[in-house]
Amino acid sequence: MLYRIIVILSIIIIFTSPLYAQDEEKFTIARLRYKGGGDWYFGQTQIPNLLKELHKRADMHTADKQAVIQLTDKELYSYPFIYMTGHGNVSFSDEEVKALRLYLTRGGFLWANDDYGMDKSFRREMKRVFPDKILQEVPFDHEIYHILYKFPEGLPKIHEHDGKPPRGYGIFHEGRMIVFYDYESDIGDGLENPEVHNDPPEVREKAIKMAVNIVIYALTH
Repeated sequence: MLYRIIVILSIIIIFTSPLYAQDEEKFTIARLRYKGGGDWYFGQTQIPNLLKELHKRADMHTADKQAVIQLTDKELYSYPFIYMTGHGNVSFSDEEVKALRLYLTRGGFLWANDDYGMDKSFRREMKRVFPDKILQEVPFDHEIYHILYKFPEGLPKIHEHDGKPPRGYGIFHEGRMIVFYDYESDIGDGLENPEVHNDPPEVREKAIKMAVNIVIYALTH
């Protein structure tokens, strides 16, 4: 109980920072709209369902809807947490590359969920954003896997893609993780309404718990 209180107090501190400036101080997640032909819009129930769970499980004052943001929008800094997913190509303009680099190094956080098919292009574009950094595998003892719910073996397997084990990768800046990328796991699909993929309750529960961990970690670091 004490640890839960500490986590919530940390979230409140984040909400009062300059980066956080959302309407009525309700937390929402901004979905990243990117170019390149990939379906950035895929999974429209993912974020609303996650927001409901954050309200229920972490006592967060959340909005009912997601936001949609492009990296060059002036509202970018109103959102401390952005989410991207899809199956296809990801492409950033030079201006977007610069904007994302500044956003992340100034306190923002990006969670990228490979819904199968965006791995190659996502890695390519992140190398443009941070030429001097690498997407490195996040060790299983990292706080993101333990901050509220415990995942001693790292990311749960939600959907099969190529039969590979699920892996979480991160980009770090000055000791802080600023990008989290889930690969061969597909947490996003597990957040959808039950009828979308017909995942069993225990699988959806794993996805929800991991997603809650990711958000709480991002908002408290």
